[in-house]
Parts: sequence; structure tokens; C-alpha cells
Amino acid sequence: MALHPPYRVLMIGCGNIASGFDEDRDPGAPPLSHAGALTGDDRYTLAACVDPDTERLHAVMARWQVPAGHDSLDDLEPETRFDVVAICSPTALHSAHIDAALRLQPALIFCEKPVTPDLVLSEALVAHCEAQGVLLAVNHTRRWAPDVVRLRAELAAGKWGSVRAVSATYNKGIVNNGSHLIDLLHFLLDRRLDLVAAGAPLFDFWPEDPTIPAMLVTDDGVPVQLGVAHAADFSLFELQIVTSLGVIAMLDGGSSWQFREVINSPDFKGYRALDAGERHPGELAYAMSQAYGNIANALAMGAPLASNGRSALMAQRLCQQIRTASFAGGRQQSA
Repeated sequence: MALHPPYRVLMIGCGNIASGFDEDRDPGAPPLSHAGALTGDDRYTLAACVDPDTERLHAVMARWQVPAGHDSLDDLEPETRFDVVAICSPTALHSAHIDAALRLQPALIFCEKPVTPDLVLSEALVAHCEAQGVLLAVNHTRRWAPDVVRLRAELAAGKWGSVRAVSATYNKGIVNNGSHLIDLLHFLLDRRLDLVAAGAPLFDFWPEDPTIPAMLVTDDGVPVQLGVAHAADFSLFELQIVTSLGVIAMLDGGSSWQFREVINSPDFKGYRALDAGERHPGELAYAMSQAYGNIANALAMGAPLASNGRSALMAQRLCQQIRTASFAGGRQQSA
């Protein structure tokens, strides 16, 4: 049944992705946090927030003029109703918070990725949401970035010819950041990815979530390489797509892009080469507001969610396969 705005939202967790990324940001800049996106969209009312850190809770309530706040979900009145529950808490708490959200019977849950750190538990919770008729959006952010959406359409339409190979580099955990990368590959290439081989785990940040190199292949034979960097050095999340008509590079996590096209070599007669290319600013900063736009359309008109529980599970299953294969090899890189 279609719901009509404004949609009442409960935000669980008051950290950076919930609010902090926008607290010192230019008011005219696109919002990077849930609170920033919600309070800038008149289809929503940020009705309440929850965080055990009462100082942080009250700061967020004051910053975004949230009328109600609690340090525990147990303090919510049983009859309180929300259309959307945004789960912005640490990953280890997602399972408990999804269970609590389901008891509130919202129309939709918007959960930060991954759904949980454990694949079996994630599968169970996605199934519970489906069984109860609660929509589940998962914040694999780049599925809502306008430039990523355009590139997916260009690749599908053949604007760049055939995809020949893909290489990517990431750090800070195969589940934490690797799931973002694999989900992005699923989205852009619109193909199944299969594991060929996994390398040694690198424990560069999370003790329980190493960063792992891997070789993948699409169902139509395109090789995909995942390389690693060390999170202690710097953050890195980049992607290069080699096609028959050029090379596309996502830089700085999607903050910028470089597009190089095929030309006749200026130096060697009869050879084809790549031009110097152009670097363009990315549109990742618009992803959060686009996500809540997609959610509003899902609630009002039944529009499909760009990122949902099933697409998130596809990424997490492959992450688990990479992790299992890596540890089966019995090799580990030191931090």
C-alpha cells in the first residue's frame, strides 16, 4: 500500500554517518549523513534518535532539531510508529537493531552496510524483513551516485565497447570496504562474479576482517583483479575498467573520474593509443540525498530500491568465499 509523506524516521546511532559528516559542512553542500539528507527533504520528519552516548545524543538532537531522543531502544513507547528506521550504529549492533526495528513494524529499514558481519545471520535477517513485508535498503552508497548510475547505463548501451578487464584496489577489510567494491562491480558490470583465487589475508585494520587480494571472473569471462593497500598508510578505494574503446578510472573512492579514449598514436604510425584523458569531479556527494529520494519513491509508488537486502547478500556471499579461500591457503601477511 502506498504511503504518503511526510515519513516519520527513527535514527538509531548518532555517529559520523548518522550526523557527524555534516555538522561542520557548508550548509549549501550536498548532505553526506542521514540527518543531513533527512532534514533537507520535506518528505521526511526526523522524529527521534537513539544513542547510548547521551552527550552525543543531545548534541545531535540540538543540531537537527530532533524532538525526541533516547539512550536505549527500550525507552521507546510501544505504540510509537515510524515509517522508516535508519540503522546507523556500529556493524556489530546491526543484528539487534534490525530485530528491534522489526518489532516497531516500519514500512522500511535503511541499514548501513554490511547487514551484519556474519553471512548466515545477514541471510536470516533479510529473510525476516521479507517475511514481515518490511522493505530493506542497504547503504551501498555508490548505487545512488548519479555518475555511477550513468556509467552503468553507458556500459550496458555499448558506449565504451566491450569490457576487457577490470582492476581495483581497496583496504580496510574484505567485508567492511571489500563489500562496497564487490557490490559496485556487480552494479556497474551487471554480471555474476565468480572467485578464481584468493591471496593471503592482510590484517591492516580490523582484527576479524582482513583485507584480501583476489582474482575474479565474470560469467562471460572478463577478468577482475582485486588488489590491496594497507589502511595504516592511507585510505584507498579505486577502480579501473579497460574497454575496447578506452579506459575508465574511478579515483579517490568516486570523488573524481578519469576517462581516456582511443586515438591514433601520434608517434607510431599504424598503432592505436589512449589520449591523455580528462579528469572530472565525481558525484558521490549526492548519493545520500539520492538514496532517500529512492526510498521516498519506494514508499509512495513502489519503485524498486537501487540497493536492497538481496543485492547486499550477493556481495557478502562473495566476500565470504574470498575469506574462506584465503584462510584455506594457510598464508597470512603481517600487518
